[in-house]
Amino acid sequence: MNLSKSRYCRGIQCPKMLWMDKYMPEKAADLGKEQIFETGNIVGDLAMGYFGPFTEVPYADDKSEMVRRTAELLDSGEENICEASFVSGNLFCAVDILHKNGGGWDIVEVKSSTSLHEIYLHDMAFQCYILTRCGLNIKGVYNLHLNSDYVRHGELDLGELFTLEDCTETVFAMQADVPSNIEAISGYVDGAGENEPVMDISPACEAPYECAYKGWCARHLPSPSVFDISRLTAKKKYELYYEGITGFGEILERRPKLNKNQYRQVETAFYHLPDSIDRQGILDCISEYTYPLYHLDFETTQFAIPPFDGMRPFQQMPFQYSLHVQSAPGAEPEHYEFLGKEGTDPRRALAERLCADIPEDVCVLAYNMGFEKGRIKEMAELFPDLSSHLMSIHDNIRDLMIPFQKQYYYSEKLRGSYSIKYVLPAMCPGDPELDYGALEGVHRGDEASAAFAGLADHTPEEIAAIRKNLLAYCRLDTLAMVKILDKLRELARAE
Repeated sequence: MNLSKSRYCRGIQCPKMLWMDKYMPEKAADLGKEQIFETGNIVGDLAMGYFGPFTEVPYADDKSEMVRRTAELLDSGEENICEASFVSGNLFCAVDILHKNGGGWDIVEVKSSTSLHEIYLHDMAFQCYILTRCGLNIKGVYNLHLNSDYVRHGELDLGELFTLEDCTETVFAMQADVPSNIEAISGYVDGAGENEPVMDISPACEAPYECAYKGWCARHLPSPSVFDISRLTAKKKYELYYEGITGFGEILERRPKLNKNQYRQVETAFYHLPDSIDRQGILDCISEYTYPLYHLDFETTQFAIPPFDGMRPFQQMPFQYSLHVQSAPGAEPEHYEFLGKEGTDPRRALAERLCADIPEDVCVLAYNMGFEKGRIKEMAELFPDLSSHLMSIHDNIRDLMIPFQKQYYYSEKLRGSYSIKYVLPAMCPGDPELDYGALEGVHRGDEASAAFAGLADHTPEEIAAIRKNLLAYCRLDTLAMVKILDKLRELARAE
């Protein structure tokens, strides 16, 4: 079996993934990782200049062409070769940065994360093994990842943006295990032939990366299963599974240690219990809301490489908000909205508009308020002249999630969650005004984030259409909050 460094790492996680890739790729779920791959490419391209001038080996479907070009660059005395490519038998790897170090070379693996993970060590160990077999003197092995503490001011400082972590000792110690790992991975895939191998589900289905074949390999589980229990760690779920506890009936029979909310989920689903309503609890929550009431929701995006001053890698950048304002309980709301200009830093304009739309010392309602409060506090720190007003908004935010988090209202439809994606259809089933599926182009927060991040790359006509879609999506988020609050009031009043 031919192995590249990515396939080797997949095989380390679970060799059945490679078998599925070969014989049953149609069973893979779409995990929406295109944005992750794009981010990795952006970071990788920028990191090439970390050590100064470099030469990149062009990608070619014919890997022998990449190997040939690498050999030429080695012979010519290049000190930094990016995508340096090597073959040993049926093993292939392209090194992100091969950096000259005296009479030898350093392997530098670039990652778009902000820390070192164990699977990266396997990746680097595989590369070190191949290069050593090809006759290179490997003196050091390093992981180059983003520095989460870096704050951009002016031009990017690659020395500060990236952290170079020395992994040499660990990777050298792993060399002895690489041949047996290769043999085990290849033997598993080649030995199975075209007959699907039997392999039970395990924590490898979840980490270090979610497996696209997880649903296929877990098709024997009942629905719902122990893996559907909300806010139960993956470790605990697999412990119960290995004890033979898979369905909700077995949970009720054997009574493993779960908290009361988790047992409520199990019992409600298994017995199809009616909705549970704590009217006094609901009333206590909503009685804290004063009017006029400002329903607020942000949309944000993030960049691995901070594009604007005052930003860190992967910092959430608010670019849009929707605001529904009710003058009294049940009153028809007025709607306000903001959407930043594509290709610009939207934070200052958003903060100014937010202060114009929300007076000081009024009650603001958010769903999962910690997110909105975090973004407002960041803007207050960034713009001192707006800080007092922004922090007034921050300090007066209330959380519409609390009645569901405390389970003052609970329904089988919530599946143990208090995420708004479950709460909304449970509280407002079939409401045509709240049909996210009827929206054009943008239906989820991740789609909104990606749409704004790439907005400047479109034609004026496309930009106008995407902006319209973004506004429609964000508006629906705060309209949903209005409708949910109306339903809570109905429940609190009901006899």
